[in-house]
Amino acid sequence: MTISKSILPVCFLLVASIGADVASAFSPAPVTLSKRSGADYRSKQLCSAVTDLSDDILTDPMFIEPLGPPPADVPNGKSPEELITIAKRFLLTSKGLGGDPDMLAETFQFEGPVVGPLPKDEFVKAIGSVDFDTAFPNWTPQFYGFHVDPLEGDRVWYTARGFGKNEGPLLPFSPEPTGRMVENPPQVCSLTIDHETGLITKYTIGYVTDRSIGNTGGLGGLYGILYAIGKPLPFPEANPWKKSKQYAFFQWIGSLINP
Repeated sequence: MTISKSILPVCFLLVASIGADVASAFSPAPVTLSKRSGADYRSKQLCSAVTDLSDDILTDPMFIEPLGPPPADVPNGKSPEELITIAKRFLLTSKGLGGDPDMLAETFQFEGPVVGPLPKDEFVKAIGSVDFDTAFPNWTPQFYGFHVDPLEGDRVWYTARGFGKNEGPLLPFSPEPTGRMVENPPQVCSLTIDHETGLITKYTIGYVTDRSIGNTGGLGGLYGILYAIGKPLPFPEANPWKKSKQYAFFQWIGSLINP
């Protein structure tokens, strides 16, 4: 039911008037509470509400619990802790940019929001062509939130950030250091690991979860770093998101339908 805007002020006045009469008729005698006792009462009410709801929350099937031991039907299955350790070891070998090629399976694939999928040889070649340590000798990688996907028991998810100053050349993109700081936004990444061999079969990075954080224009991976140091690549996918004419037209139509 739609209520006219002109009627709303009248409705508010009626509710206020009736509410005052009803409140005076049915309210018990006032009780004087100290500030402390009032705060304690509200605290107890809140705790009671949380306790009452906790059972429903914990048993609701929409909330999926973390994985425990590996399933019995997985040969040589590794525990979540073992999979996470493999993922961290891979990241540690190169400060989180790429990793040890010997830890990659022959069927390995790399994939980002707009890059890939790349097979193992192409990925190793691409990573080897970028000397990140020279460009960012004091880079501070930040990885956290490691967990094994409860729906994909061989996949480790984590969040990546990081910051540092461009103090050296980043060939072939930037022959000279720019002296600019880079602050990455949070990016969701994953490593899929073969239970039997312990080798990595898939690597995904660069999926930004909040483009308002950092100074990469909302971009992840190398595209974001290049943008932050003032050396963006010359195509739309390597630059901050801009509203398309089609999207602007679609929004304009929507504003006419729902003024």
